[in-house]
Amino acid sequence: MPFPRSCRLFLFDLDGTLIDSSEDIARALNSGLLKIGRRALALPDVIRFVGEGMDVLIRRALREVTGMEPEAQEIRTVMQVMLEEYHARPVASSRLYPGVRETLAALRWARFGLVSNKTECLCRRILEAFHLSESFCIVLGSDSLPSRKPDPAPLLKAMIHCGAQTSETVMVGDSRTDVLAGKAAGIFTCGLSCGFRGREELAVAGCDLIIDSFAQLQEYFVPPSDHHSPATEHAAPAEGRRAFKDGE
Repeated sequence: MPFPRSCRLFLFDLDGTLIDSSEDIARALNSGLLKIGRRALALPDVIRFVGEGMDVLIRRALREVTGMEPEAQEIRTVMQVMLEEYHARPVASSRLYPGVRETLAALRWARFGLVSNKTECLCRRILEAFHLSESFCIVLGSDSLPSRKPDPAPLLKAMIHCGAQTSETVMVGDSRTDVLAGKAAGIFTCGLSCGFRGREELAVAGCDLIIDSFAQLQEYFVPPSDHHSPATEHAAPAEGRRAFKDGE
């Protein structure tokens, strides 16, 4: 596959891609587990369960600590406590991965979308905390549409919203979920081996390109042939700065 590859739109995952949020996720999850009298999980175990939404994370965590299928009331209680804790301190320990801010600045000729399985509200709060909100044409979370990754719907919605074709869009993430969503949407997939899930999971999922650092995006992608002004290309549409509503 020839490189560098033309790209107009980068769709980024959040956790394990732009930010290392593992400690904040573990803290919030363990607060919920302890609330119902269950043991806390070690950080590596929490990371193994991240990627498909908070409800899936909680189900997996409860199965791990009980060895049984969780009860609905347990899930609801852990969810409530986890959301309260996470909303209270969304970036207490989170950090941008090395090179993220500099690389996004260097790629200003492209447009950026965020497609995460974290709730949209939390995604926006985290982007604001890191002063990255204005960089994104659209922010889609687990509750922005009826379906979420690995379903391609959020990616397809982002492409329409940002005015990009499948051939000029790249999904950048760290997990099998991101790769499957990108494949289902018919777009090129780029995996970060330095994220939560590692190179092996990305390779098994059939990721088109696996890189070892965020900064390497600059080596593999270039502006489209009709690219003009960086400021013009990067500027987010006015509606992209509003909270996304289904049907827009």
